[in-house]
Amino acid sequence: MLLRNVRHPLLSVNTFTARIGEFWCLYGTGKSGINEFLELITGRLQPEQAEQIVLPVAPSEISFAEQQNIFEAEIEKDDTDFMDRIDPGTPASEFLPQTRLSDPLISQFDMYNQLQSGYRQLSSGQARKLLLLRALLGDTPTIILDSPYDGLDTSSCEELNHIFSQVPKNKYCILVLVRNRDDIPTWCSHLAVFKERTIRLQGTLSGTLEQLSKLANDESRLLTNDKVCHSPATNLPKELITLQNGFVHYGSDKIFSGLNLTVRPGDHTLITGPNGCGKSSLLQMLTGDNPKCYANDLHIFGIRRGSGESIWDIKKRMGIVSADLHRNYRVPGSLLQVVLSGYFDSIGLYDKVTPQQKKKAYEWLASIHLENLKDTPFRKLPYGDQRLVLIARALIKNPPLLILDEPTQGLDDTARMSLLDYLERISGNTLSTILYVSHRQDEYRSFFQQHIRLEQFADSKGSKQ
Repeated sequence: MLLRNVRHPLLSVNTFTARIGEFWCLYGTGKSGINEFLELITGRLQPEQAEQIVLPVAPSEISFAEQQNIFEAEIEKDDTDFMDRIDPGTPASEFLPQTRLSDPLISQFDMYNQLQSGYRQLSSGQARKLLLLRALLGDTPTIILDSPYDGLDTSSCEELNHIFSQVPKNKYCILVLVRNRDDIPTWCSHLAVFKERTIRLQGTLSGTLEQLSKLANDESRLLTNDKVCHSPATNLPKELITLQNGFVHYGSDKIFSGLNLTVRPGDHTLITGPNGCGKSSLLQMLTGDNPKCYANDLHIFGIRRGSGESIWDIKKRMGIVSADLHRNYRVPGSLLQVVLSGYFDSIGLYDKVTPQQKKKAYEWLASIHLENLKDTPFRKLPYGDQRLVLIARALIKNPPLLILDEPTQGLDDTARMSLLDYLERISGNTLSTILYVSHRQDEYRSFFQQHIRLEQFADSKGSKQ
């Protein structure tokens, strides 16, 4: 790969070269130009001028966008309505070279037991592992990894680092894009740092890291606009959530069991655990998106699930951000419409809005510095910006219960820390009660009143994700 004197209104590259045998980490925050660089090297962005561009032929790209494209294709092929059972979709094994299904790398990724699962049955972390395996077991020498650590637990991140440290360097050219400094992998040989829409630093990993420590981060903070602060929730029951001896089973697979959970107003709760222990399943059960909510002894806002309330009666008092919601938000709509849909808990905007609601939505978009893109189609934004818009959607209605499943996936250092700072402000003023799932150690804030380690309730024979 060779770029020389490339110019675009959103990106300027004087020179960049990546060769077989070099493993590059590309680091930058969301507005640094790193997203446009990805579009450039994959051929999706055309520069206004360039002295020389040599791009790899058909590189393997692993990203949230690619996962979303496959997920949507699987939805289109879903034949559940014509079957007497749920259509699992394309087996994971069919995404891999059929002559390599016994390769030891599959077991190293802890994916052998998932090869017969349908793609839509995989967790976000599993789907990423599957695409990584497809790239490494294929014939393409250039591999592009966009935010590969997002959504992976500590063990999986260490596993991924170990695997790539063993990859023969004379066979591949790998480019890893990360937006959080702590995610810069030590197995890379080179590092390029993006800032102010250009490559500010580049060179060997050790030498560039030393220079990076001296490079000030002067980007503005997000989510600090006092205009969008909540009003305290009122008329709340004594207990927002009570779950007695909770469980999630899928057929003979027991994900977790024996979980007792009580969340009162102000009981901000952190939920952690390795991939596959049931964190997302638990949250889907609490939000009514998993039918196991009716099989459990579960009360939400003091109401027993299954006693006649609708899912909308429950969700109107919740703000929800999750990978599942992100995957399913596939309808056309502008940023403004997506934020406004939070008032109605709908995917898409189908109701009339008041001038006051529209004003509040503008303020939320301003708080994430996207007000100038209010009419831009949601799906045209980079993944991280989409996630910020969904966070604004969740917060706009002042929900008494804020459920956040890996909300910082795709966010850079600045946006991630700013979101956590804002949540701390919410927690300190008892404005919403937060239920938060995270893999990242640096997201464990002191405002959490209780910590549920879900692996303590996981079935030892359950499948890992």
